[in-house]
Amino acid sequence: MSVLDVLDGILRVLQRPVVIIFLSVGVVLTIKTKFLQLRAFPRFWKLLTEGTKREKDAGNIKTINPIHALFTAMATTLGMGSIIGPSVAIMSGGPGALFWMLGFGFFAGILKFTEVTFAVQTRIKTKDGDVISGPTQYLKFVSSWLASWYGLIIIFVFAIWSGVQANTLAGIFAMENVPQWQTGLALAILVLLVLSGGAKRVGLFASRLVPVMCFFYVSFAFLILFKDFTALKAALYSIFVGAFSPAAAAGGFLGASVFTAMGSGIFKSIFATEAGLGTSSIAHSVADVKNPTDQGILAMYSVVADVFFSFLSGLLVLVTGIWLSEGATVNTWIYAIFKHRVPTLGAFVLIISVALFVTTTIIGNSFNGTQSFASITKHKWVSLYLIFTAMVIFFGALIPVPVVWKLVDVMIILIAVPNVIGIAILAFKKPDVLKIK
Repeated sequence: MSVLDVLDGILRVLQRPVVIIFLSVGVVLTIKTKFLQLRAFPRFWKLLTEGTKREKDAGNIKTINPIHALFTAMATTLGMGSIIGPSVAIMSGGPGALFWMLGFGFFAGILKFTEVTFAVQTRIKTKDGDVISGPTQYLKFVSSWLASWYGLIIIFVFAIWSGVQANTLAGIFAMENVPQWQTGLALAILVLLVLSGGAKRVGLFASRLVPVMCFFYVSFAFLILFKDFTALKAALYSIFVGAFSPAAAAGGFLGASVFTAMGSGIFKSIFATEAGLGTSSIAHSVADVKNPTDQGILAMYSVVADVFFSFLSGLLVLVTGIWLSEGATVNTWIYAIFKHRVPTLGAFVLIISVALFVTTTIIGNSFNGTQSFASITKHKWVSLYLIFTAMVIFFGALIPVPVVWKLVDVMIILIAVPNVIGIAILAFKKPDVLKIK
């Protein structure tokens, strides 16, 4: 508990400056690109309907289909961050936090466009056809020390992140009398099998699971929300009112100021979308696309899905009123909502949905961790890192990890701030790279 107190204190100190930095960079890049979030939609639609131009030597390097790269990246963002993140934001900042969580999505898009575009543009292909890319590559054009710092921290973050996700799923399965060690073992084996097939297998795996898990979750969420139109209307009203006026204490909620709502919402939006963190650019950067901006545009509009899922999860919390419950545990809110509002199938559907969310997140994070490790070691000892990740996933499912959750948040901040400042510098240093071709 003393460690948790220290980490909580660090997060409280770091949260406000992090929010200011991310929001400032988002506004600056939006102005610099002349509101590309709005201008690029026709190009985005063309990419979806007609596809992207592939590199001439795409068949000789270990790249994947651009849409598969998109799904691989979405596999990590459409995870527990989009389900639990809004609950945490609401509990600390009130209903208004959801407004700011969604609002930041507009600026999150341009952050993701910038980092993904630079990740594709600066990638290097080895003699064996492997791709070295991501923040560890494009940050070298800002500072080699900065790139090394990011690469060192991120390989541990991804592994621990996967372990925490495994713990979440194991905890839910334990409620259904499934031993935690069995969940951990199954996930560890699955990671080894999928990642041993390389980027193409990861992309194919993600492209199959992401649509399925989205369908299950969205269908039952709508079923719950539209059961009570009066509660839905009241929830929407509370979001807009809470965004611009203090939220009073009620039930298990201690109350929050407007600034607390704004800070909580934007902070959780950063992690739900992974915009500015550099993490999702790793999967996008192995796409066999000719124009870097094309993949950047796909990544930019993927934020819409992240924001939509976050909004849906937040509405579930507000409509059901579970956030006002005394002694409620935030991590179990959505599970409780599905189980009690749809008694027959609710718990089963959520378990399946969460299993898919967690599985794809672990696969995506493990892939990103492998790519980051390979970039540092020039593709040496990658199999050892896979084994290390599998072990972290297995043991992560067995032990309670509240300290690790906080530790990961702090570690992510240590890479997020340098990365977002780095892409801002690159945007001014190499402005031509961001021009749509």
